[in-house]
Amino acid sequence: MLDLPFNHTVTIVIITVIISLIALSNQNVMNRLIFWPPAIQKGQYDRFISHGFIHADGTHLLFNMITLFFFGSIIENFYRQYLYELGFVLFYLGGLIVAIIPSYLKHKNDHRWASLGASGAVSAVLFAYILFEPWKLIFVFFIPVPAIIFAVLYVAYSIWSAKRNNSNVNHSAHLWGAAYGVIMTIIIEPRLIPHFLSQLAQLPF
Repeated sequence: MLDLPFNHTVTIVIITVIISLIALSNQNVMNRLIFWPPAIQKGQYDRFISHGFIHADGTHLLFNMITLFFFGSIIENFYRQYLYELGFVLFYLGGLIVAIIPSYLKHKNDHRWASLGASGAVSAVLFAYILFEPWKLIFVFFIPVPAIIFAVLYVAYSIWSAKRNNSNVNHSAHLWGAAYGVIMTIIIEPRLIPHFLSQLAQLPF
């Protein structure tokens, strides 16, 4: 049983909700924390992390935080074995950074482009979870879907949407966050590969 007062997932959710609500009601805060290439080039490198603690609206915030809450604690149990129990925090912050880097390289000279939200890190958490429980049912808009099926559909949709490039959603961050979550977790524990394959072979139907 997790000791909630020391649960880093819950702490991250609370901090993100508070900062997001403040930013949604104060445009100056929003402007200072959002990922914006010209600000990065002026040395405001904290935006590689700060953008993950603000969201476009309540729905964006709610979806990310619900996903993080339900899957984060499970992955936290694995990661907090490392680096003085700060492993999960560093894994999560690393997800924010790695997920946004490809977008930054693509848009670094575009002053009209900006990005915000925890989706990259949340994708890292979710896809790391899938390595442990590929057939576990997760609920997508209240519809139960096996985690591995969701992963395939999620990646396919993100690639398709990124190519269309007709929305304000940073699908690239979702994809790179997911890749980071899988790769980093396997690097930490290579035995997850045979575990994942074994679980995958155990069809639930």
